[in-house]
Amino acid sequence: MASTDGVLTGHPYVVAHRGASVDWPEHTLAAYDLALQEGADGVECDVRLTRDGHLVCVHDRRVDRTSSGAGLVSEMTLAQLRELDYGGWHDSRLRDGPPGDTGLLTLDALVSLVLDWNRPVKLFIETKHPVRYGGLVESKLLALLQRFGIASPASADRSRAVVMSFSAAAVWRIRRAAPLLPTVLLGEASRYLGGSAATTVGATAVGPSIATLREHPELVDRAAAKGRALYCWTVDQFEDVDFCREVGVAWMATHYPARTKAWLQGGPGAGG
Repeated sequence: MASTDGVLTGHPYVVAHRGASVDWPEHTLAAYDLALQEGADGVECDVRLTRDGHLVCVHDRRVDRTSSGAGLVSEMTLAQLRELDYGGWHDSRLRDGPPGDTGLLTLDALVSLVLDWNRPVKLFIETKHPVRYGGLVESKLLALLQRFGIASPASADRSRAVVMSFSAAAVWRIRRAAPLLPTVLLGEASRYLGGSAATTVGATAVGPSIATLREHPELVDRAAAKGRALYCWTVDQFEDVDFCREVGVAWMATHYPARTKAWLQGGPGAGG
């Protein structure tokens, strides 16, 4: 995609869902570094608060699925979480060659990686709810973005960060505290995403799954009529990539950033 003055041009843009999360374990520095090398236009992560108030990139409430440990993220300290291995479950451990960094990834480290990259990349940050810390998650997130100087972008197009949530209340908290920061209201139901909820919370985009969008492609035009973009997840098949391009999706999350970029540029035979 071409870039002028830090603004990407051309749709749809490819967002690496939890990094290049087929090749490397999700939410690890190895997965995000590869996604950036592969040309991803954006990267997506999920964030949760540790017991001692740090934002870490972990999808599930518990660490059981993606680490060598067990228990709730919210009941563990950053130091305790860092003692765990986050790559042993993944096929990448069977691969020859140098190991990637598959330790615990903090949001601080991911933001640093993205901002230091040699081209503009958007960071899509999803806050998970319901959680025991409620709105403190968004408060901590905004404080972190402020520290990096990206909480108040000049415009939504030039923003390096986008905050997303399935929780309308979470999106509203971000909109109210940082009105210039782009937000995505995620959801499964077309009536919810195409109705008044996004307007009520001031979301700048809506985010249906590919299954929902397949059933209701009119969501793209309905969002556009209200000045909103559309972010679709998780798009891994060529037919779905082509469909998203045809209907005018702005941002497309995928587990295969390199293959998806190749498909957009050269068709089904280009993905390897």
